[in-house]
Amino acid sequence: MIIHPDMVKPIHATTSVAPIPTVIPNPIIHVHAGDTGHKTLWVVVVLMGLSSLAFYGMAFRVPVQKRLFHILTAFITTFAFLSYFAMATGDGKNYHYYTETETHKRVPPTHQKFGREVYWARYIDWSVTTPLLLLDLALLAGLSGANILVAIVADVIMILTGLFAAYGTTDGQKWGWYAWACIAYLVVVYQLASSGRAAVATKDSKTKAFYASIAGFTLILWTIYPIIWALSEGAHIISVDAEIIAYAVLDILAKPVFGFWLLFTHDSMSSTSPSLEGFWANGFGSQGTLRVGDDDEA
Repeated sequence: MIIHPDMVKPIHATTSVAPIPTVIPNPIIHVHAGDTGHKTLWVVVVLMGLSSLAFYGMAFRVPVQKRLFHILTAFITTFAFLSYFAMATGDGKNYHYYTETETHKRVPPTHQKFGREVYWARYIDWSVTTPLLLLDLALLAGLSGANILVAIVADVIMILTGLFAAYGTTDGQKWGWYAWACIAYLVVVYQLASSGRAAVATKDSKTKAFYASIAGFTLILWTIYPIIWALSEGAHIISVDAEIIAYAVLDILAKPVFGFWLLFTHDSMSSTSPSLEGFWANGFGSQGTLRVGDDDEA
């Protein structure tokens, strides 16, 4: 059988088979500080360093027995200086990775992975400086040892749970730790506002007024910290630069400004000056020396 060429139908390609899709994962987006954030960190380094030197200098202007507030306050800005120096030089931080899912109509949801800078040095700073700051306020009010212990333990729990929240892998973990941090903060508020007010009520009117002012100032500032955390490391609403600036302003107000206010007022109010005697002020060669092996005197 002979097939004429005109009888052969040409073969055309069809589109009945869909092309195989190529899946290319989205690259990780790293959210980190820019020039503004880095410059802000260095500004705070300088301010904390100068404040520390000023506080140590102020300590030498008063008798050694009256330097308790000065030394505690100088330690606060010293630790803050070290923390900010670490952050400004690129230490004390790493990335926390998380994934955000975006839903679409008639299209499968898309997933984007982010890596946001977390400054863990900041939490180390807070875990040391905030108990010292609480100790300043507790000594000013005349809180009992039990109340001081409860306030400091609650404060440390607040900082540690905030750190755990910053590295939470799920929303449940993150906001669960955040809730515990807020509960611990309420314990601190109670100790300063209720127990502190009751303790300072036995002192003179100037001390009572000063404690109410500086404790209220501190609590207002400390209430803003968790709000900034929720907007930055919590919900990722504000940038890392904005986070750095917000915390920098709060830290400057809560440490150097608090310190100068406390010490200038303290030096003008002798009634608020706790005295360190014996070993704590004069060493082993004076009153309060520990004697081991001495015979009892008749």
